[in-house]
Amino acid sequence: LLPGRILRFGGTFMNTDIRYIFFDLGGTFRVIREDPAYLAAAKTKIMELCGVQEEDPCAWFDRVIDKRYDQYRAWALKFMCEAPEEVLWTRWLAYDRPRDLILKNAEELTYQYRQTKGIRTVVDGGAETVKELCARGYTLGIISDLVGRREVDEWLDADGLRPYFKTVQQSSITYVRKPGPAIYYYAMEEVGAQAENCCFVGDNLNRDIIGAKACAFGMTVTVQYDRSKPLKLTEENMPDAKVYIFPQLLDLFPARGQVDTGKLILPTDGQ
Repeated sequence: LLPGRILRFGGTFMNTDIRYIFFDLGGTFRVIREDPAYLAAAKTKIMELCGVQEEDPCAWFDRVIDKRYDQYRAWALKFMCEAPEEVLWTRWLAYDRPRDLILKNAEELTYQYRQTKGIRTVVDGGAETVKELCARGYTLGIISDLVGRREVDEWLDADGLRPYFKTVQQSSITYVRKPGPAIYYYAMEEVGAQAENCCFVGDNLNRDIIGAKACAFGMTVTVQYDRSKPLKLTEENMPDAKVYIFPQLLDLFPARGQVDTGKLILPTDGQ
């Protein structure tokens, strides 16, 4: 075997010369906490922005907007594409409302839609882990599928995390969703990385891992925060390792250009 490469599942190779680590956001670096009052406020705001008057904003939102979003999501997944906010609302979610009103409010509508799913917070130990990985010399980035341009920028600034991520690729800006390879290539291009020196960390095997492997990333890691939920592994979506808590990444990556293979937790279909 060539130096820095070890044979992995399926006869391909994992590279231990990892210099760049890219992260998914939802379910990986950030998790959702539900707050009924918070969700209700966002649904009420969406109803107001759409110029709708209903006695029960939550029932209207669930009956109209959320059902329409299911149709949009099926389209987005089929074509691996994220629609611009204006298109999302005028074509998919509020096509029966006054067009000028919806166009004017599209950004705020998208922002509020994200809030209807819950309060997003960084996973335990997440901020400390990315700071330490940077200190060890790794270059970090974000590759995330989500609607809306505003939320991530506000969060990075509010939490003081922007300096630690040298690229932030969002499907809402690139219009390309994982597992489409293009969004990974955008990230690599911005930081000057070669795929064999990159690792991707994500929670969705069929988007995060398949996309990274399609780009020939040197390594992939999945997070399995809920150990009672078995991974549904296939040859195509098989990652090189998994972690049960985010700070375990520090065990895997001791210094830029290194992977501690002795600390690999191998993925299995069971717990």
